[in-house]
Amino acid sequence: MSSDSLVIIPTFNEKGNIENITRKVMSLEGNFHLIIIDDGSPDGTADIVKELMKEFNGRLFIIERQGKQGLGTAYIAGFRWALEHGYEYIFEMDADFSHNPDDLIRLKAACVNGADLAVGSRYVKGGHIAKWDRKRVIMSYFASIYVRMVLWMNVKDTTAGFKCYRRRVLEAIHFDDIHFIGYAFQIEMKYRTYRKGFKIVEVPITFTDRLVGVSKMSGKIFKEAIFGVLKMRFIKVR
Repeated sequence: MSSDSLVIIPTFNEKGNIENITRKVMSLEGNFHLIIIDDGSPDGTADIVKELMKEFNGRLFIIERQGKQGLGTAYIAGFRWALEHGYEYIFEMDADFSHNPDDLIRLKAACVNGADLAVGSRYVKGGHIAKWDRKRVIMSYFASIYVRMVLWMNVKDTTAGFKCYRRRVLEAIHFDDIHFIGYAFQIEMKYRTYRKGFKIVEVPITFTDRLVGVSKMSGKIFKEAIFGVLKMRFIKVR
């Protein structure tokens, strides 16, 4: 069954979420396709996906990789696959329901109506964060302000990971030039999109902390983002 829309979800030990998130995406209007990029989850995440592929034949796909290779490389693997298979709208989304799958429809609509990159934003009017403590919210908010100040980029939620790209954006970005593979990857992709003159639109969403499983965030990942932004300021975008 053909589609113009592909959702990319990287996974590592998402056994508790993967079937529910898959079924939810498959149930949406618009015939979304879904590809899982699994980094050798020892909990059997990939086995669940492969069983679901029998039910959602031609709409659900998987790329299995050995070991944890980083969020950025997982998405790049998905981007390459999406471009090879002719998709027009390519989405990034987490497996843990911190991103509401229903918002995929709104992100796509933003791109259909003129955006080159639609960002699910917590920090524009109408955006919210649910079930985070005050300290975490403040840290995230001021991290985005820091990024905007350093990069002079007019995007309020610079670290957001819920996005829809038009095909032409990914075709214009040289994936081999991407510097960061962790948290800073999300910032770098927006920055490269911005530097190339593409139109970025922020769509308000409610971000909810995961209910099942363990967060992949760490001090090392956060440090990469903070110091990586300074390096990013001097990236030469081809």
